Amino acid sequence: MNDIIQLLPDAIANQIAAGEVVQRPASIVKELLENALDAQSQSIQLLIKESGKSLVQVIDDGMGMSATDARMSFERHATSKIRNSQDLFNIRTMGFRGEAMASIAAVAQVELKTKRPGDDLGTQICIEGSQIKEQNVIAWTGGTSVAVKNVFFNVPARRNFLKSNPVEMRHILDEFHRVALSHPDIAFSLQHNDLEVYRLNPGKLSHRIVALFGKNYQKQLAPCTEDTPLIQIQGYVGTPQNAKKTKGEQFFFVNHRYIRHPYLHHAVMNAYEGLLPEDTYPFYTLFLEIDPVHVDVNIHPTKTEVKFDDERSIYAIVQSAVRKSLQSYNLSPSLDFATDVNFNPSAQIQKTIQENPLYRGSGNFSKPGTKLNQAQIKQWESLYADLEKKAEETPGLPVDAEQTDLLSTTLQSNANLIQNQKGLFDGSPPVPKERNVFQIHQRYVLTPVKSGILLVDQQAARERILFDSMVNLPTQKTIPSQQLLFPKEIILNPADQQLVLEIEAEILNLGFVYSFIDERTLLLKGVPADIIQDDAQAMFEGFLEQFKHFQTTLSLDNRTMAIRSLARKVSSQVHSKLNAEEMNALIDQLFASSNPKYAPDGRPTFIQLSLDRLADFFKAPNELWDTD
Repeated sequence: MNDIIQLLPDAIANQIAAGEVVQRPASIVKELLENALDAQSQSIQLLIKESGKSLVQVIDDGMGMSATDARMSFERHATSKIRNSQDLFNIRTMGFRGEAMASIAAVAQVELKTKRPGDDLGTQICIEGSQIKEQNVIAWTGGTSVAVKNVFFNVPARRNFLKSNPVEMRHILDEFHRVALSHPDIAFSLQHNDLEVYRLNPGKLSHRIVALFGKNYQKQLAPCTEDTPLIQIQGYVGTPQNAKKTKGEQFFFVNHRYIRHPYLHHAVMNAYEGLLPEDTYPFYTLFLEIDPVHVDVNIHPTKTEVKFDDERSIYAIVQSAVRKSLQSYNLSPSLDFATDVNFNPSAQIQKTIQENPLYRGSGNFSKPGTKLNQAQIKQWESLYADLEKKAEETPGLPVDAEQTDLLSTTLQSNANLIQNQKGLFDGSPPVPKERNVFQIHQRYVLTPVKSGILLVDQQAARERILFDSMVNLPTQKTIPSQQLLFPKEIILNPADQQLVLEIEAEILNLGFVYSFIDERTLLLKGVPADIIQDDAQAMFEGFLEQFKHFQTTLSLDNRTMAIRSLARKVSSQVHSKLNAEEMNALIDQLFASSNPKYAPDGRPTFIQLSLDRLADFFKAPNELWDTD
């Protein structure tokens, strides 16, 4: 029987190895920029065409290479950074694994031009699919230029897995941001399809942050520094009120190498505890300097994951540094020693009476010390008697999710069904046709029902109603727009600009009307009609942030994701006062929706407390355990 195990040909082995390093054009950008940094460059240019699919070129003014080094750079496991195994534990450079250039050359057409400062002539090498096509002596100004063309030209299956141009460009921008942030003392430029996206001058880290992410970051950065024998920390953290719904602006650098580290991210989030709006992430750029012997950077081919030998201590130092920064710049709350925190039952009751609008009916409770008189007590008794009477007399409206497809898609016809059809929705609370409604802290709507009380979450209910009203429209139909009296100029960062281009059709179908003044400035002319928002710009920007958040957590088509993003953004304005008519309309429209029980993300829209459950709250402890 013949032997079946054979050595792979070098070309195939290189393509397999390339799968670990070159996942998309952004991977090439990362490797080439890191090589330029290791060459001690002071100015680095990044040229992109078709989001890197047809060209990724990096030009630097670094030390260059000799003809022999240029040829050796394309060999597997060839590196100038490692001489023995001990060097792996003393790494301060970016590229050291000796795989990048060989992997890139295995799946693309590469042209390398390089020259050392003391040489008269430079070297040009052209290589395709790991095969050297030519090597020439050329006149060259100095430094190195690496042009990577037609990535995956020889692996069509891999090329088919690439995303759209805007998506791939956003990944490239992410890599560019990380490298540019980690070296603010170096000049960078980025061109896409011959249009300049960034031109960054060397300077301070704060200037680099503003240049990359926008001028609005000037007023939301707090310096963060800590110096210990184990680790030194420098950088900036953002204000809690400017936290975003999406991750992506959180940067850790260890010895100027960008890393992902969920454990240290948790340390930062703990420092913000009690300060952040729900489900938001603050901006931070933190540089950790540590002796390389205490960190292993060789645990992943992309070198974005590291392992510390004393993670608990570093966790505590990071958390303490961020917390101190927030306190130093008055970004975290401090104790108010002028406040009386001793609990006074009678004062607390009086405060509740004063603040709760349900107690203000006669206007006699506006002053401290006012006591209920007998007439007022009778008014309250008659109110609750009236509620009980209505709850007994009003027919119920059960809900059954399995029969929701019987409903019409229009809210008006569904509202009529709710009022006129009995028993259509088995399993939900009976909602009286005419009901008393109360608003709690401008967040919840409470109404008595026959079996107890119904408590509706305003935000979740609004989100369900808005989502249904938009998702049920025909795919080609555009939601009507409301033209803005004064159009808004919105300056987009390059990543958001690419996102707008990616989902342009979905944005227009939602009712937004806009045009681009230039590459980065969008003029917002109209917003979806019937959606009341005081700040059109904030609504549009919030919609983009919400879309980016869903894009990282959901697997939905762009249209559905855009509708969910707009519904979530608009409904998130929960702190709004509603009158009785608005509260009743909210309940009617909720139970006319396709799934009244849940918001689009699965959150419950309401809870029901039965009379028995309410009675349990007022039982003595021994009654709760009495099973007889």
